[in-house]
This record gives sequence, C-alpha cells and structure tokens, in this order.
Amino acid sequence: MGRVEPIITVSGLRGVIGETLTPEVAIRYAAAYSACCTENAAEFGVESNTAGPFVICSDGRGSAAMLVAAVRAGLQAAGRATIDCGVCATPTVGILVRSLRAAGGIQISASHNPAKYNGIKLFSAAGRVIPAGPGAKVLEKYRAMRDMVEEPWVTHDRLGTDIAAPADCDGDHLTAVLAQVDVAKIRSRKFRVLLDSNHGAGGRLGRKLLESLGCEVVLLGEEPTGAFAHTPEPTAENLATVLAAVPEQCAAIGFCQDPDADRLAVIDQNGRYIGEEYTVAICAKHLLTPRQEGGLGRCGAVVTNCSTSRMTEDIAKAAGVPFFRSKVGEANVVDLMLAKQAVFAGEGNGGPIDPNVGGVRDSFVGMAFLLDAMAARQLPISQLADELPHYAIVKTKATVAAARVAAALDRLEAAFPDAVADRLDGLRLDWPTGAWLLLRASNTEPIVRAIAEAATEAEAAELCRKAQEILQAE
Repeated sequence: MGRVEPIITVSGLRGVIGETLTPEVAIRYAAAYSACCTENAAEFGVESNTAGPFVICSDGRGSAAMLVAAVRAGLQAAGRATIDCGVCATPTVGILVRSLRAAGGIQISASHNPAKYNGIKLFSAAGRVIPAGPGAKVLEKYRAMRDMVEEPWVTHDRLGTDIAAPADCDGDHLTAVLAQVDVAKIRSRKFRVLLDSNHGAGGRLGRKLLESLGCEVVLLGEEPTGAFAHTPEPTAENLATVLAAVPEQCAAIGFCQDPDADRLAVIDQNGRYIGEEYTVAICAKHLLTPRQEGGLGRCGAVVTNCSTSRMTEDIAKAAGVPFFRSKVGEANVVDLMLAKQAVFAGEGNGGPIDPNVGGVRDSFVGMAFLLDAMAARQLPISQLADELPHYAIVKTKATVAAARVAAALDRLEAAFPDAVADRLDGLRLDWPTGAWLLLRASNTEPIVRAIAEAATEAEAAELCRKAQEILQAE
C-alpha cells in the first residue's frame, strides 16, 4: 500500500492522529520549515539566515502535547531554539512571533475539524501564515526529508535549546485589539456577553478582552481541554444549545469561536444565529463608517476572498472605497491585503483581519468591533445585522473526476453567457442582479464545490442545481 499523506495546504497540514498525522510527520515537517527559513531567509521574511528561535503554540486539543513535543524535537534536532508558549489562539501566535523576534512560528491546531484531527500551521517572521510560494518550498523540502533524500539533523554540540516563554503570552495581542476601539464607550454600556470557546484556545484571552471592555461575561467551555461540548465548527446546526443559552442568560450578544479562535460566529440577543458571514460584513461597515456617524472612520481598500458574501463588497462600494477579491485561503487574502494596502480584510467563515493588529484572521478583533458598533450607535446586534444588504448563500458539491474538471468548467461558462466569468480561483460567474456562482475543485477529493449567492435561497439553490447538472453531464 502506498504512503498516505496528511492534507497539506499553502500554509500547513492537517490529518488524523495516528493515521496520516504521526510524530514522524510532525518532526520532519517542522525540520523542513526550519531548513527553508535558513535557505530562503528573505522569501520567508527572516532578516538573515541566522538560526533564530521558533515560537510553538497549540489550541489545547488532547493530541496537542504529543505534537508539540514532536515539533520541538524536530526543530531542536535541526539546531533551532524553541519558545513553547503553551495554549494560545492562532492570531496570538502571529503577534508573539513578531514581539519575540522569532524566525517563525508553528501553531498546533486543526481549526474546526473534529477531535481526531490535528494540524500544523506555519507562521513567517512577519507574524502571518506563510504564502503559497514559501509553502510550496516547505512541502518540497518535507518530501525530500521524508524520502531520505535530505537529512537536516545536527550534531550534539549544535542542538537547539528551550527559551522561556513570556509570563503573559496574551498581553501584546490584548493591547493591540483594545487600541482599535473606544474602550470607555464600550465599558459604559456594561454589556452582558456570552462567549462559547468550546474548550478551545479562545477562552483565556476572550475573558481578558471582554472584562477589559467592562462586560459581564458568561463563558462556556473556558478550559482549553479539547473536550469539545459540541461539534467544533460554529454553524447553526452545531450551536443549538448555545443559541438557547443567549436569551436564557439575558445576554446582549453571543460570540462563538472555533477551537483556535481565528473565526467568530454571532448570535443575537433573541437567540437568532446571525452567523459567520455577517461577522466580517458588520465589522467592515463599522470600520468604514465616519466617526461622526458612530464608526471607526477608516478610509481605504477592503479585501475578501472570492467565496465570501457580496455584503462586504456592497458596503465598500457604498463607502466609496476600492474593493478587491482574492483566491480562497487566508494566505491569499493577506497577500492581497498587503499588496493593496487595505485597511480591512476577511473571509466569510467569520475571519476578520485588521492589519493594525496583525495579518491573521482574528475572532478577538471581531468581538471588539461588534461591541464598539453596538455601543457607538446604541443599537442591538440584531438591528446592526438587519440593516445590511441581505442575500442567501447555498453550498453544494458534485463528484467530478480530476481529469474532467477543466472541460466541465468550460461547459458551465458556456451555459451562462449572460454572466461575467472569472477564472481567478476555479470559475466564478457574476450576474448583473448581484447573484454569483463559484465552482472550485477540491485538492484532496474528486469533487467540485459549488457556492451560490442570490437574493433568495431558492434562486441560489437553483444556480447550484443547474451547476451540478452541467458538471455531471457526460
């Protein structure tokens, strides 16, 4: 039987513990990243090719301690010093890498995947997830090491060492988020807030942030044990008990994080699931609204990926600022955000990115911005959501062999001549009505995913149905 690899993306990997993700995989992947940072220092954002330390963190899953030990061993055996900062949210890792002047960072997390999974996310010295080019080099190096083409290990007198972590790993992150909002105004409202961290990495900083903002905090799943109280992806289906808890606790808002706390879903005061798409859109509107009207008054470009709701695009256009769309993937969003010097970016999975804080999706930025909007305009979160442009999104998938994908996308483009076609990432079709359809082939399965957004759910579902019919036609 051939070797089964973990799922490797632009900025890291994930897999099932004991199957595709083993200690050996973790050791060699970490060593490969270390080697690439030395050999390609400028491309990886390192000031020189000196062997600086690496920050290591995790999201608290049960398998995290084993993988942290493996990553530490791989880095030290390759001659790198390590700074083990323990359980931290993913956006905190980026800030720690910068503040500790590390050569890079490694977060042990499988994000929203079930407990049997874990993963490794790579951060550059700039404190962001590594882009596609460096990610490809790490994969190439990892495979060379895996196949014994290269060995990175150093002799006993050159082994890396442990460096003590800061006493407060959250401090710089908390300070950066608080600096973006009107703390006094939020504190004056004394909001009662429910935060569901679901025993992931977000509870510790979540409590610090909300209490710093004068909130009365009801915190579910504060301890980062990885013993998830519900399926970890913060969708409406997975949050049934949390939805009910928000009005039961008389909370003004409910915040729900994924395990590594880079994504944020929102529940209104009535227990209605507002969701993740609205997180980025409400943040964008508040950020772009002039200060005299209760906003943060920033002016500049906005970036989202091509699978994010057009709500944010509409908000940017209404504010008269440029809007840009990237390929799917956090690294691609950050690349474009930096290239366009955008004032805000995000992904529709509940991941706002504020360049003033860092180049990472950040649930804490989302919480602070939404509370600031509620305080400044003295409106409930339900009204802030209802005043946005309203669309419906439907997501489906179709089985299509990899060899047939290109021809299938060509057929789709030809079938909708009234739509504007874009091949930035798969095939995206946009109609003058505002409806759009995105088709992207999976990198790991013989499927094509379809996402449609339109004025009504029925219209979006019909676009997906037509796409599936064309995709599977002979």
